[in-house]
Amino acid sequence: QVQLVESGGGLVQAGGSLRLSCAASQLIFSRYAMAWFRQAPGKEREFVAAISWSGGNTYYADSVKGRFTISRDNAKNTVYLQMNSLKPEDTAVYYCAASIQEWGLRESSAYRYWGQGTQVTVSS
Repeated sequence: QVQLVESGGGLVQAGGSLRLSCAASQLIFSRYAMAWFRQAPGKEREFVAAISWSGGNTYYADSVKGRFTISRDNAKNTVYLQMNSLKPEDTAVYYCAASIQEWGLRESSAYRYWGQGTQVTVSS
């Protein structure tokens, strides 16, 4: 059974940093594109960042471009999200997701597997 387990969330002040991790098991990790999505209270889930299976291509939402960096370590079956210059509007549950396809990675429908999420709270 495929598992995606996020970690690294927490409470941070505005301007601070957090690094999220997502460890994958029971799938051939290097064959999957990976992404981070987030969902704030009362809002729909939204795309944050994605990375191709090789790590050669990355994609970001405009709201996080220049502040967040997605990366992966295929040897460790792990994808990361480095979040800098955090803002209160970044507060949300952050989910990692895995997709066997390499297109349409900004759409949640592209992803077959999802983690349970990790809470990120940014105080002002």
